[in-house]
Amino acid sequence: MNDPMQLQLLKGIGSADCMDELRSLRDQVHDQMETLLYKCPIEPYNEQLNEVHDAVIQRSIILAEAEMARAGKGSPPVPYAYILFGSGGRREQTLSSDQDSGVVYEDPVSDLEIIQQYFKELSNIIVCHLQEAGYPPCEGNVLSSNPEWCMSQSAWAAKLNGWFEEPTWEAVRYLLIMADSRCVYGEAWLVDELKDLFFIDMLNHSVIVRRMLENTLRHKVLIGIFGQLLKEPYGQDAGSLDIKYGAYIPMVNSIRLLSIQHGIRETSTLARMKRLMEAGKLSEVDGTLYEGAFRLFVRLRLMSTEIRVNGLYSSSGKLSSSKLTKEITDELKSSLRLGKKLQRAVFKQTMGRLT
Repeated sequence: MNDPMQLQLLKGIGSADCMDELRSLRDQVHDQMETLLYKCPIEPYNEQLNEVHDAVIQRSIILAEAEMARAGKGSPPVPYAYILFGSGGRREQTLSSDQDSGVVYEDPVSDLEIIQQYFKELSNIIVCHLQEAGYPPCEGNVLSSNPEWCMSQSAWAAKLNGWFEEPTWEAVRYLLIMADSRCVYGEAWLVDELKDLFFIDMLNHSVIVRRMLENTLRHKVLIGIFGQLLKEPYGQDAGSLDIKYGAYIPMVNSIRLLSIQHGIRETSTLARMKRLMEAGKLSEVDGTLYEGAFRLFVRLRLMSTEIRVNGLYSSSGKLSSSKLTKEITDELKSSLRLGKKLQRAVFKQTMGRLT
C-alpha cells in the first residue's frame, strides 16, 4: 500500500493484541477502501484490499493459536496450513466477503485423535474470531470448523480420490472449490501437495471435465438476445443487476475450467488469463479484451449493495440501476457480450478435448 495512513493501519493489524482491536482496525480500513473505490485503478485497488483481508485473517489465526496456548493446549502439534477457497482463494474478495476455509495438517506419527481434537478446537476459535472481525461464515459450511474441511494430508488425499471416483454434482462442485484454494497461513507446501494430487488425477478423468463443463456454464450472462440487460424482475432487488452471478462468476468459472485443463495452478482470474495467453490457449487479442471485461465486473461487484447484519459485512452482489450511467451501461453490455463469447469458446475447446 502506498497511502501512509493505510500502511499504518496494516501495521496495526499485524500487531493487534485482541479481536476488539482487530475489528476496529478492519472497520477503519473498510471505510478507507470504500472512499478509494471510485478513485483508484481497479487492479491495484483489488490487490490492496485483499492484502488487508489476508492480514486480518492471519492475525486472527495467530490470536487463536495464542488462545489455545493460554488454555493449556500448547502450540500446533504438527505443521499445518490454513486454506482459503472461493474469492479469498482467488484474491478477489470484496469489501464484504464471507469465510470459505479449510485446514490441512501433516500426517501425525502418533496421537491422531489428540491432534484432530487440537485442530478442531483451533479451527472453531478461528472461525469465531473471523466472525468477530465481520466475516460471515460460508452458507454452504465450507469452513475449517467443519471436520469435512479440516483433515490430515492422508485424509485429504482419500477425500479427493473419493470425489474423483464418484463424480456427483456435489463432488464436482467441491473439486472446483479445491481448484481455487491457496494457503493464507502456515506451511504452503501442504497445499501444494494437495494441488499435485488434484492436477494429476484431473488429467486422467475426462468424465470429471465434462461434469465441470456443465457446472461452469450453469450461470448465464445477464444480457438478452436483443442486447438488453436482464434485470431482477421481482422483490426488493427489482430493477437491479446480479453482477456476481450474471457477470463475474460466469467469467471466473470459464477461465478456471480452461486453466484446470491446461494445468495452470494460479488462482486469481487475471493471473490465469495471463498464463493462458502465455501458453497460447487464449489469443493476445481475446485475452486482453477478457481482462478489460473482468476488471469492469470486479469494479461493479465492489459497487454492489452492502448489508450489515449483527455486525457482519455482507453483500447481495446486486447492483442498483441508479449506479449505472450511460457510459457504464454501454461498457457493461459490451463486456457481457465478451462473457458470452468466452463461454462459447470454453464449451467448444472443452468438447474438442473430450471427443
